[in-house]
Amino acid sequence: MIKEMIVVEGKDDTTAIKRAVDAETIETGGSAINKDTIRRIKLAQQRRGVIVFTDPDHAGERIRKIITAQVPGCKHAFITREDATSKGDIGVENASVDTIRKALENVRTDYEAAESDITLEDLIAAGLIVHPQAAARRMEMGKRLGIGYCNGKQFYNRCRMFRITREEFAAAWQQLEQEEG
Repeated sequence: MIKEMIVVEGKDDTTAIKRAVDAETIETGGSAINKDTIRRIKLAQQRRGVIVFTDPDHAGERIRKIITAQVPGCKHAFITREDATSKGDIGVENASVDTIRKALENVRTDYEAAESDITLEDLIAAGLIVHPQAAARRMEMGKRLGIGYCNGKQFYNRCRMFRITREEFAAAWQQLEQEEG
């Protein structure tokens, strides 16, 4: 049993989560997250903790940002687009049981006082911004660091928000460099 409440977008996501683990969910009803849902998430965070587990698409990121801004200290689970895609549809409901379990084993916690020793210069040096393959590299680094895919600015913010250490970053970058060969 997962003690935290898992925030998902809809009923199909709840079904997929419950297939993989014993947990309770809060459904946002899609990207139109309302005040009542935010109140329920805040209460869940105070009493049990919250894991935000939204789809790896624009709408899912929008929901994640809204929750992060209004409910500090949540945990976050991420899956890749490829692990969440079936017949052109992207969503947690398409992920395998193993993918969901792995994502929940590797949750990251956001911190109000966002600090990291990763700098924008580190991202430039690693080719994660201002580089022809920056998007593909961020996708791969996001997988390795467990922070999901995002644009350069958001990648930097997530490194700070999840307190990615220089050592974690260097290890993930070294792995990527070896694979790119």
